Amino acid sequence: MKFTKMHGAGNDYIYVNAIQERIEDPSALAVKLSDRHFGIGSDGLVLIMLSDCADFRMRMFNADGSEAEMCGNASRCIGKYVYDKGLTKKTSLTLETKAGLKKLELKVEDGLVSSVCVDMGEPILEPALIPVNVSGDSAISIPVLIDQVPYELNCVSMGNPHAVIFMKGIDDLNLPQLGPKFESYALFPKHTNTEFVEIVDQEHARMRVWERGAGETLACGTGACAVLVAGVLTGHLQRKALIDLRGGSLQIEWNAQSNHVYMTGEAVTVFEGEA
Repeated sequence: MKFTKMHGAGNDYIYVNAIQERIEDPSALAVKLSDRHFGIGSDGLVLIMLSDCADFRMRMFNADGSEAEMCGNASRCIGKYVYDKGLTKKTSLTLETKAGLKKLELKVEDGLVSSVCVDMGEPILEPALIPVNVSGDSAISIPVLIDQVPYELNCVSMGNPHAVIFMKGIDDLNLPQLGPKFESYALFPKHTNTEFVEIVDQEHARMRVWERGAGETLACGTGACAVLVAGVLTGHLQRKALIDLRGGSLQIEWNAQSNHVYMTGEAVTVFEGEA
């Protein structure tokens, strides 16, 4: 099986052209290949497939084998993969995901894609659709107590669930210990991704992320989008801001007219091989 290792802001996945390669058990393969000591090493496995309703389709499996709805960083890397490898000549693409269709705009320099803007669609704020088990029309500013420490959750779905926490001192957090407690917290029937966010100013924030099924990763595109939406709703951020992640930065905009969230960032090929 041929594969390509790629990353978007440090969020690294193993990409396989499933149009050509036959993958029998992608969940088990994701666990095997993602192991950073005995495998290739990654945050998960992404399959690039044909689609009946879009230019391409993606399936994404976390490092623990669980299938996720979609991934913003992986969407950008797919845009680079299909263009750079000649699977398409388009610079405007549609991508089918388990979270719906996403539109990609590719920036090409010297014949290769350098960055991609993804139309991430409208944020989902209704608790039952995120999902989060709280009453009301939204799940913003929800107080919880973890290890006797109070936190305020701001829950948003960008096709997958996110809990955003605005706080200071994110660099000092022990995420391997704290992250799983949020991921499996009783309010989240499908578990959740959790973003710990420090505001620099209204157009700039820093975040760390604990991803459902993967642990702490260097970046999460849908998480950065959720951070901006939660930041706007709580008055912390403007509708366009730079979000710094441990692996790089993403420009996020929540357009007031379309209600869509747009994410722009790099897509990088690391290496290729056979497994």
